[in-house]
Amino acid sequence: MAERETFEPPVTVALTGASGAQYGLRLIDCLVAAGHEVWVMISKAAHMVIATETDVHLPAQPARLAEALIERSRARPGQIRCFGREDWMAPVASGSGAPSTMVICPCSTGTLSAVATGASNNLIERAADVALKERRQLVLVPRESPLSAIHLEHMLALSRLGAVILPAAPGFYHRPASVDELIDFIVARILNQLGIAHTLMPRWGE
Repeated sequence: MAERETFEPPVTVALTGASGAQYGLRLIDCLVAAGHEVWVMISKAAHMVIATETDVHLPAQPARLAEALIERSRARPGQIRCFGREDWMAPVASGSGAPSTMVICPCSTGTLSAVATGASNNLIERAADVALKERRQLVLVPRESPLSAIHLEHMLALSRLGAVILPAAPGFYHRPASVDELIDFIVARILNQLGIAHTLMPRWGE
């Protein structure tokens, strides 16, 4: 029997229905390039956003989605696993499952609200709830403007629970010359939070 290929520790990436699907897709590519196993969840609304904002065509069925992402990211077989919205047997659905850092990128304000209140109505929300209760790293990348008091209160509550709120608000001090460089600015900040080395952009002072 062939040995199962080993990867760096898994990182869960969830894409929800906020604008900014490019951030999540680029993050998956970078995690694959860094050798990590990547567990992916894409909400129904996120599929609509991806179709609207990009030329990427991704099937909804988890097995076919994994195949498409593996091909797109040039991942090794088994490096990307995808889970459906009600796949309650997925490892991210329980604290007794394999531990994983989680990034919701982009994070809709609806998902933000659900996570802040412990709604757990689907696997993305449940996985985030597990990350919080198990004191695992959880990074939320909201993309909304302006922010209402409701959004800000939910962000504050999650920050107090240990989550990192990393708004998709790229800087310009590196003088970006393309949209891709603006995307990489945010993805670089996410990778910094995860402690994953990258060469997307120089660090301040370099």
